[in-house]
Amino acid sequence: VVNYAPFTLLPSAVPQALFEQAYAVQQDFNLLVDAISQNKEFLEQTLASTIKVDDFTARLFRIYMQVLEEGLAQTVFLGINRSDYMFDCGLDGTAALKQIEINTIAASFGGLTSRTADVHRLVLKVLGKTKEASQLLPNNPAKGLALGIAKAWELYGSQSAVVMFLVEEIQRNIFDQRCVENELWNKNIRVIRRRFRDVFEQGSLDGSRRLYIDNQEVAVVYYREGYVPQTYDQQNWEARLLLERSRAVKCPDIATQLAGTKKVQQELSRPGTLEKLLPGRPEAVARLRATFAGLYSLDEGEEGDKIAATAIADPERFVLKPQREGGGNNLYGEELREVLQKIKDSPERTSYILMDKIKPQPALNYLLRAHSPLQVSECISELGIFGVYVRQGQEMVLNKAAGHLLRTKAIQHADGGVAAGVAVLDTPYLV
Repeated sequence: VVNYAPFTLLPSAVPQALFEQAYAVQQDFNLLVDAISQNKEFLEQTLASTIKVDDFTARLFRIYMQVLEEGLAQTVFLGINRSDYMFDCGLDGTAALKQIEINTIAASFGGLTSRTADVHRLVLKVLGKTKEASQLLPNNPAKGLALGIAKAWELYGSQSAVVMFLVEEIQRNIFDQRCVENELWNKNIRVIRRRFRDVFEQGSLDGSRRLYIDNQEVAVVYYREGYVPQTYDQQNWEARLLLERSRAVKCPDIATQLAGTKKVQQELSRPGTLEKLLPGRPEAVARLRATFAGLYSLDEGEEGDKIAATAIADPERFVLKPQREGGGNNLYGEELREVLQKIKDSPERTSYILMDKIKPQPALNYLLRAHSPLQVSECISELGIFGVYVRQGQEMVLNKAAGHLLRTKAIQHADGGVAAGVAVLDTPYLV
């Protein structure tokens, strides 16, 4: 069944200063993710407690170690990430930009959001608001993401090789991917779409670890799958290992996927960590730190005990986050209290992090969704900035912000994005 993607009837107001701040820090986030992905010692130390209790992260980590021991065949690295923010409303009414998370694998909606501003421009014109319509910014992340993939393909250095989109068995979000795919076809780059199962059945490496699927050499593997445990059975894990061992440019490679874990995010907020990862870049460190919300470790020991007790006593202040991507996994309020109460004395609590709950200012809008009644709702928005970088050896060849995504949801939904069926696509109207 084909349904239209859900969207807001009207664009939503976004403070211009915070919007510009989010764009200005994106290249710093790209550098940071890339630095983490190259820092074995940091990943080992940071994830040590998590991999004891979180089987999914542990299995990714085992592949990471195996590939490193064997020696990386990959020399070109491509990162496509999306850093997500909310606007935290202080007691005095001023809003501040606070990072929710950074997505380093399968960061979606770059395609559909490239179409959203046109829809809102039309709606405003129909309402007689031509001046307001002209103020909506152009936005085309699909083009920016394709630019990164194309650069990685070019540096891989084989004209006949293809780009492989690694996709789910049942793909609800196909049109979002098609936008990026079409940009690549326009550059005369061949694209194939395959599942983990196809890689297991038809994938192979030659003597120099070039990846072949159906006798086609693969230059770039763009993951739109592989970030949730449910994806993997034994044969899919084997397919993932095959991909990681290959020379192909993985977006992301497994180290970059690990760099996007919640545990890493929490570790970055510790004093001194950013300085170690980005030596000699004090301005970048200051820009990054300005976007951090309060993040707390639940590792075993006094510090973890104390914060767990605080959160149980006052759960409305916090969000409890497991090491998962894809939305809809976080715990709030009473549910947070119950789970923490249950695991507070067990090592299992180290598979979560705690974060200060951000309190944005709600606004009214209409959410248009297939088969649901149209009514005005109190809504909050989340701004994502897409980042793209390409590194060859130690040289950063490309590093840029590639566009934005605004998602809006009714305030009664604590958690979940568009794919989870909660949020809808939106366009920022800068104020």
